Amino acid sequence: MLTKQQTADLVTKFGGAEGNSGKTEVQVAILTAKITYLTGHFADHKHDQHSKRGLMKMIGKRRRLLKYLSGSSDTRYQAVIKELGLRK
Repeated sequence: MLTKQQTADLVTKFGGAEGNSGKTEVQVAILTAKITYLTGHFADHKHDQHSKRGLMKMIGKRRRLLKYLSGSSDTRYQAVIKELGLRK
């Protein structure tokens, strides 16, 4: 999973300040990093159903956060999408 240093780097990159981990952009970035790790995990462990359930929950949470962000501020939404490379 993510180390504390990687999480701190994501917080400072997307949150602006070191302690600003509750910002929507930061939460989306952390979830994206976790989702990326888990998709690589399934290359080796195809039958890990418990982790797949957790992955689906993370994807749903990220989708809800992105929906909230698109409704509140379209410029911030576009910036996060572009930075993380989520949409084509």
